[in-house]
Amino acid sequence: MIDKDNLSLHISQQFNAELEDVRSHLLAMGGLVEKQVNDAVTALIEADSGLAMQVREIDAQTNQMERSIDEECIRILARRQPAASDLRLIISISKSVIDLERIGDEATKIAKRAILLCEEGESPRGYVEIRHIGEQVRKMVQEALDAFARFDADLALSVAQYDKTVDREYKTALRELVTYMMEDPRSISRVINVIWVLRSLERIGDHARNIAELVIYLVRGTDVRHTGLARQKPAGEAAADETPAQD
Repeated sequence: MIDKDNLSLHISQQFNAELEDVRSHLLAMGGLVEKQVNDAVTALIEADSGLAMQVREIDAQTNQMERSIDEECIRILARRQPAASDLRLIISISKSVIDLERIGDEATKIAKRAILLCEEGESPRGYVEIRHIGEQVRKMVQEALDAFARFDADLALSVAQYDKTVDREYKTALRELVTYMMEDPRSISRVINVIWVLRSLERIGDHARNIAELVIYLVRGTDVRHTGLARQKPAGEAAADETPAQD
């Protein structure tokens, strides 16, 4: 298991600096993407087309950050040939940056829908659900990044497990909106836009879960993507299980 204190103690201080730089760049990209998500939802709820346009413009910046971080990871792999925890760090960063870029893409999609709904003028059904699920997935992204910054596998585990709650609430909202469209066919075009927004939010939750699972892999060396999260326990519980009973 690794933590921020014992991650990298190398003979080469330059290697330490390179690892810290690429991790810092990932977290900076994460902060920008988190802001995209928050601003996209705010733009839709408050009918702020100007804010929605800003979200769309930021997308090019996040794409450039993804390319730069990719290049850093490739350079470190080629020059340093890292092993053990250092290799897990580079792998986790290179995969997490893909999820961050896709979160930015989903935020951009929400911003586009916000502009369309602003033009239609009337607030359709489903805004309460968007506000609620939007806040949930924004918090998931924030906590996944916090877990990465602190090498906190327990926090990452809670983020990954929370994705099921978001999925359930998304499905419930979807059923309600479909029923509403059947009762009022005039609302179909507006509500379809809301459904696409909810779909983007659900996908953002999935990407936050992916990042959280990578943090667990980074810290514990365990790939939980296909083995399931149910077997994972917080560090305190795991330690208690390993403590032998006293006679």
